[in-house]
Amino acid sequence: MPRQLRRWGPPLLLISPSIILMAVFVYGLLAANAQTSMTDIHTAAQATGRAPSSFVWFDNYVALLGTEAFQHSLKNLLLYTVVFLAGTMFFGFLWAWLLDRPVRFEGVFRSIYLFPMAVSFVASGVVWRWLLNSNQGEQASGLNRLFQIVGLDFLQNNWWNNVDVGIAAIAIPAIWQLSGYVMALFLAGFRGIPEEHREAARVDGATEWQLYRHVLFPQLGPVALSAVIIVGHMSLKAFDLIMAISKPANYQTKVPAIDMYVFKSSFDYANSAAVGSILLVIVAALIIPYLIHITRTEKSK
Repeated sequence: MPRQLRRWGPPLLLISPSIILMAVFVYGLLAANAQTSMTDIHTAAQATGRAPSSFVWFDNYVALLGTEAFQHSLKNLLLYTVVFLAGTMFFGFLWAWLLDRPVRFEGVFRSIYLFPMAVSFVASGVVWRWLLNSNQGEQASGLNRLFQIVGLDFLQNNWWNNVDVGIAAIAIPAIWQLSGYVMALFLAGFRGIPEEHREAARVDGATEWQLYRHVLFPQLGPVALSAVIIVGHMSLKAFDLIMAISKPANYQTKVPAIDMYVFKSSFDYANSAAVGSILLVIVAALIIPYLIHITRTEKSK
């Protein structure tokens, strides 16, 4: 038996089931989705094979990207991602910074911040649907009623029913749920910095602000990048929370994932697959540079 075969044969045999499963159920299905997106399967008859279908290449993508409705979905996705990312990064870092300082009952506060992660988006969406109710005045409920009670009536608004920025309201419960996760990442980053670095900075006369700005914050860069990538790709795939709050899907809260679901429900498999491919490209544009950065960083060590 050749030496190379004896060396690599057993490891390849061991991981071959995983390779086969990934090849079929990941890359194989991605290829099938891409193929479907380039066909003209837009009706139930075509989807079931009772009517002929043909290959149209990139016509579906051009048609989709040229429609005002899908452009609105992409705009909503961008707005949702920006608000979601900014909120989770701000509150996650703030809570981690507060817990990094000596506080009593740290474990209790950490559990409180992390608890929302244990709740499913669908379950929390049912509650937030009531909290973000658009009724105002005598019919006010949820947050609008709270603002009315405390005398902040000017803060009442129609939340997710706003056509232009309604999707930003959906980001509020998402921030509530994921900020604890970002906090855990930053807190682990804080705790991973050797205490000697802090002591050396204090001996050199650094104030607490200078300590965080010049010593601790720069070392949290990889953690912040990881948090942005993880939270960012989660926001791009937002579906269940939006459907739980605004179901049936409304124009003001429509994102590409909702479009994909609606197309699939109406047997428009081609456009549904095209939306899925567009989302894949967007996620890849976010993830691939991160993977390249990680690879280069590991090689430079």
